[in-house]
Formats: sequence, C-alpha cells, structure tokens
Amino acid sequence: MGIYREHVLPRLVDRACGTPELQRWRERVAAGLSGVVVEIGFGSGTNLPAYPPEVTKVYAVEPSETARRLAGRRIAASPVDVEHVALRGESIPLDDGSCDSALSTFTLCTIPDVEAALAEIRRVVRPGGRFHFLEHGGSPDDRIATWQRRLEPMQKVVADGCHLTRDPVALVEAAGFVVERAESRYGGGPKPWTWFTEGFAVRPA
Repeated sequence: MGIYREHVLPRLVDRACGTPELQRWRERVAAGLSGVVVEIGFGSGTNLPAYPPEVTKVYAVEPSETARRLAGRRIAASPVDVEHVALRGESIPLDDGSCDSALSTFTLCTIPDVEAALAEIRRVVRPGGRFHFLEHGGSPDDRIATWQRRLEPMQKVVADGCHLTRDPVALVEAAGFVVERAESRYGGGPKPWTWFTEGFAVRPA
C-alpha cells in the first residue's frame, strides 16, 4: 500500500478532481476568500486557479510528497504566494488568529482525526474570519445512503481513509464555526460519491 498510497493515489486524485465540472464548484466555493488563507488538503494545487485576486498568500497543508510535487506547475503559474507549512491538518504550525480565511475541498472526508483538524483551523483563523468548504458526504436519499454504508469500508482502503458518510456541516458547526450558508446537491458521477455540500462559515469573535 505504500507505493500505491504515496505515488499512485495522488495522481489518480489529481486527475479525478481536476475536471472542468469540479473546477466550477471550486470557483464558487473560493469566491469571497481574501488575505491570508490556510488550505488543508492542498493536494496538487487544483484550487489555485479558483482563488480570487483578493487572496495574497496560501499556507498549504498536505501530507503527500507526490501531490506537493504535482502542485509545482500550478504554483509556478499562480500569482498567489504559496508556502507549504504542514503535513497534517491535526497540527498546523501557525500562530493563533494568523489567517484571514480557510479552505477545505474534498478533505474532511479523509482526515483521521477530523475534529482535531477543524479545531486547528478554528485556532489559526482570526475571529470573524471565514471558512469555506466543499465536501462530499452522506446522502439524504435512503437508497444511496445504504450503498454508501456498504461501500465505505472498501472506500477507506482504496482512497486512503476516505469516508462516504460524514456530515460536513455538522462537523464544521461542532468545531465552533457559524455556518452562514450550506447548499447540498448531487454533482456529476455515481451518486454514492457525489452528494456535494458547498458551505460558508465564520469563526465567531
């Protein structure tokens, strides 16, 4: 699993998550971000083209060396200053309140200790700062949800711990953020994997 996890999977994710349809989702969720942003699950930098011009710096959190290497061409083509600062969302070496915003796309599903990672995001985002997230999760359709529960054990093996049934809005609210807006609907592709939630939250003062 080491070769697959470190070298094969990041390339598969780069292709699967770099489609034009997903890029449109990324552009919507990145709208309104500004200043210094911490992005967990930076991956191969697929969000970089979606960042608005108001974003001046991105602190990237990404465990995969291969994904960080794949991100090189996007970083080189982006006007945004990018600095890799951490391998794990559960431990981000940034000062309290040092970021204006945070972004997570298709990442909360995979982090082993997602509650700890969200606590770290809340810590490093300043009071009044924004947290934007785009995640897949548990479907409200009973038939699809049943398949998600059946498929999840296999999904966690082949996709490095990825869960199909997590509720991103509940997780973000439990971390102490105030969710201002959240919209969920199916994206393109098989429904067990494409119940997407686009959300915007604020860290209370």
